[in-house]
Amino acid sequence: MGLRVPVHVFSTDSISRAGLESQLRFQPDLHVVDADQLGGEVVAVVSAETPDQATLDAVAELRHRGVDKLILVVATLNDADLIAVIEAGVCALIRRHEVTPDRLTDLIRRAAAGEAELPADLLTRLFRQVSHMQNDVLTPRGLRLAGLSPRETAILRLVAEGYDTDEIAARLSYSPRTVKNVLHGVTTRFQLRNRSHAVAYAMKEGLI
Repeated sequence: MGLRVPVHVFSTDSISRAGLESQLRFQPDLHVVDADQLGGEVVAVVSAETPDQATLDAVAELRHRGVDKLILVVATLNDADLIAVIEAGVCALIRRHEVTPDRLTDLIRRAAAGEAELPADLLTRLFRQVSHMQNDVLTPRGLRLAGLSPRETAILRLVAEGYDTDEIAARLSYSPRTVKNVLHGVTTRFQLRNRSHAVAYAMKEGLI
């Protein structure tokens, strides 16, 4: 068995924190760590009722302490929260009622590997929200930017539609490595945190 993934659970609700920690401690490839063991290899799981300002501040503090792989577990989420959550650096999001040990463990493994995930319905809502912003706010003011290649645009559009790396590669006849490299190039060039942030940025700026 390879090295275990270090995981830190944060919640202002001690019962929620204890419940998540108890689920994760039984996973053989995970290792729950305390706040004094944070660092770049740690995946943080942040649990909250909603992504309110206090929650976003907690995410910002974790990032300040070197954690850049963050999973948000929330009870409720509205459209106004979506872009704020992505821009805060969250790489995966799951609703509390959907959490199971296996599902959460899978998200943690994928986050540790540099993957990001939003539920398909939230990606659709995000697309509608930023499309509304583009059509009703930016376009009338002439605020439409360029800067993506056709290949980057095609890949980001498929990410926005909920396709994963392998599916995008198959649809566009690229290798999965090429898709990952393209997404890495976009996030690096625009100083974005992950692929979800790249989609939000690209749509908000009218790039796709």
